[in-house]
Amino acid sequence: MITISLCMIVKNEEAILSRCLDTVADLVDEIVIVDTGSTDKTKEIASGYTDKIYDFQWIDDFSAARNFAFSKATKEYIYTADADEVISPENRQKFLQLKENLLPEIEIVQMIYGNQLQFGTVYNYDEEYRPKLFKRLREFVWQEAIHEMVRLEPVIYDSDIVITHMPTSPHGARDLKNFRKQTVEGKKLSKRLQNMYAKELLLVGDPSDLALAAEYFEEAAADPERDSEEIMEACCVLARSYRMSGHMLKFFKFANKVLAGAVNSEICLEMGLFYEENQDPEEAAIWFYNAVYETQPILSLESGRRHSLQGLVRCYEKMGITEQADIYREELKHLEE
Repeated sequence: MITISLCMIVKNEEAILSRCLDTVADLVDEIVIVDTGSTDKTKEIASGYTDKIYDFQWIDDFSAARNFAFSKATKEYIYTADADEVISPENRQKFLQLKENLLPEIEIVQMIYGNQLQFGTVYNYDEEYRPKLFKRLREFVWQEAIHEMVRLEPVIYDSDIVITHMPTSPHGARDLKNFRKQTVEGKKLSKRLQNMYAKELLLVGDPSDLALAAEYFEEAAADPERDSEEIMEACCVLARSYRMSGHMLKFFKFANKVLAGAVNSEICLEMGLFYEENQDPEEAAIWFYNAVYETQPILSLESGRRHSLQGLVRCYEKMGITEQADIYREELKHLEE
């Protein structure tokens, strides 16, 4: 049987920390809690489960905090968890079976991260595999009988364990503040982080958030080192920002960049909203229809579902075609079931 260190970073989690730890504490051999500045009873609650509690001065860097937590682990494997996660009784049993039978050559275990769409997270899938269990010390092994080389890729196992995400509030405002800080400091976001920033903006960003992000995304849209996917994502953010701020010339500049290539649901939604705002429900309905039925979303799943279906209902109501509005209203009802 392998040994496991649970590593967590926390801040002001008194309301949910016990809920998390009660479902995992007896499955691991060590609990490491890194507190990044709690002002409530988080550390007091944590002390009921472990004496390995460390303070870490928050520097707006989740990776730095997690690396510090990992540095305190002493067991063979490290399991990483957030305070808003729980493991059901069925999956606790699967976790225990994994612990008893994991092959020593496996270096990363992925688990199914579920319930992601609650509170409007940036993810477009309710479940996806995420790396959750890591071998603390990796062994490098030579392979091939001739032209030998060291195996660099980790050995990954996709388990059927489901970790349930149970947030008590959205994190959008916090994340947008962090993204904004990085871009103001002149940092060029990686492809993955730029994608996450764009998703957060389309999901929870208000007009001021979008306006503050416009300069960064204009630079990204003109960056020759960015690929076409990154440029299209930047154009979607800019089209939303400039439509909401009333800069129509710039709105069409960036919308047309997308329309000239691989059209997506986000731009069709923006075009629909533009025509609806300009009292042209017939034209708006065409774009909302395209968003739902003719294109696919690249950032926000709801741009091609709920938001555009709601637009279709409004447009057909305005045109007095109530039968068609009812059809789309019924589709909305099915989405919510």
